[in-house]
Amino acid sequence: MIRPDAKLQVFLCREPVDMRKSIDGLSLLVQEAMELNPFDEAVFVFCNRQRDKV
Repeated sequence: MIRPDAKLQVFLCREPVDMRKSIDGLSLLVQEAMELNPFDEAVFVFCNRQRDKV
């Protein structure tokens, strides 16, 4: 079981994302759309249009 640190932040992207994007596409989304650093100590959560995949 993974126990996150108390200082770990979780960011949810509320817009639907094409789940076929590679890690490069998702990190670009974090940088440009969410205006965050993908290398920060954080978890970024994405979902598809039907909201049945995370």
